[in-house]
Amino acid sequence: MSTIDVAGVAVDTRHYINGQRVASAETYVNTSPIDGTFLGDIARGGEAEIDLAVRAARAAFPAWSKLGPHKRGELLNKLADLVEANIETLANIETLDNGALLRSHLRGVMPRVAMNIRFFADFAMNELKHDVFETRGHTNNVSWDPSGVAALITPWNAPLMLATWKIGPALAAGDTVVLKPAEWTPLTASYFADLTKQAGIPDGVFNVVNGYGKEAGSALTAHPGIARISFTGSVPTAKIIAHAAADNLTPVSFELGGKSPCIVLADADLDLAAEIAVEQYDNAGQVCLSGTRILVHESIADAFAEKFREKAAALTQGDPRDPATDIGPQIHQVHFDRIKGFVDRAIAEGHNIVWGGEPNAELGGLYFTPTLVMNPAPGSEIVTSEIFGPVLVMQTFSTDDEVIAMANGTEFGLAAVVVSGDRDHAARITNELVAGTIWVNCFFVRDLRAPFGGSKKSGIGRDGGIWSFDFYADVKNTVISPNGWKE
Repeated sequence: MSTIDVAGVAVDTRHYINGQRVASAETYVNTSPIDGTFLGDIARGGEAEIDLAVRAARAAFPAWSKLGPHKRGELLNKLADLVEANIETLANIETLDNGALLRSHLRGVMPRVAMNIRFFADFAMNELKHDVFETRGHTNNVSWDPSGVAALITPWNAPLMLATWKIGPALAAGDTVVLKPAEWTPLTASYFADLTKQAGIPDGVFNVVNGYGKEAGSALTAHPGIARISFTGSVPTAKIIAHAAADNLTPVSFELGGKSPCIVLADADLDLAAEIAVEQYDNAGQVCLSGTRILVHESIADAFAEKFREKAAALTQGDPRDPATDIGPQIHQVHFDRIKGFVDRAIAEGHNIVWGGEPNAELGGLYFTPTLVMNPAPGSEIVTSEIFGPVLVMQTFSTDDEVIAMANGTEFGLAAVVVSGDRDHAARITNELVAGTIWVNCFFVRDLRAPFGGSKKSGIGRDGGIWSFDFYADVKNTVISPNGWKE
């Protein structure tokens, strides 16, 4: 069968190339993390399908790039309208496919899909400009020209929303796109492709090839017809992509892992701090930005821990389609085993597991209980490695210098959280942190006008606002002399 029925909606399991559905000789099995239900056989692409998609995107590029930002913006806003009209359908599909909370998909994630597309379309039409400046009487005009075919490789934890962080600016900039969604969560990308067709996006402008990283992903990143590569995922995979891109000198943008600190200063509001800390279990811990290292001043550690315990104990784990559920399953058995391996090794090393630390015996399947490890040894694996699950560590500190060293003491620099009741104190800490995004007395507030990305091994480049267009376009400066003109 070439379709999957999700709540009465047919979702195609084939690739979407040049406006047509394309099958592959091979397929792979897709199951739901909620209960292991077989969803269907997904077309398994490789070099042939990638080449077909890249050729289609290259053929579509001249007309799409010359269409101009306003005509492209009109089509992209139609696409955003269609997403808004299909929020419930998209939410049901993605919850079944990746196990994240249905209520989150309905209230926040899918509306943001539409917002992402609309924002970048409108930005290209109205905001993508630079002040004209003079150099010894010469005029400098900065412009952003479409660059070609963008290869987009996206993750499974918020599949469609994170894909449109890339799709939106790439299409708005005038690039054409070949998207390879994560193999564990291909369904919303497929349904989204149908919406691009309905919106009138020309054939070949947007293409989707399903498959594994070693097959479809490797063929895509090594293809000489690609002008840009944007990837969200792990550091090891990014290194492989970087090597492939180097052969063609293809520019890359990477949003990678994190092991972010959540710093609770002695002057913090403890109720607020505990509320923010429990948010780090969001999406079953499968959030790259999460402040998984909770660093608490020793003078308030006991009081904070008690408040944190109360809020964590109130979390409900279960079926993500139930509105009462706060934490759903992990994405896949492979990932579940990886999380369990980290915790098992921490237990074997004698670390103090305050709560959780094991699979949910009542639910079974891929449900891992929210876990807290108290005061693990500095430099230990549980402190420095990205687990990407509902596993937090809590450590104490005594001075600002100590907490700054602890916060910056990993190879990552994606995000950080600081909770403080003193503005000056908070500023002193944030000024010393190495991170792409820092939240003070809040978490996960994201404005698409702002730069987003990581420092150190958390990434290369920035997404958002003009930074996205600086990547997806060829930035050009035209210098015009005041001399030589015929009057």
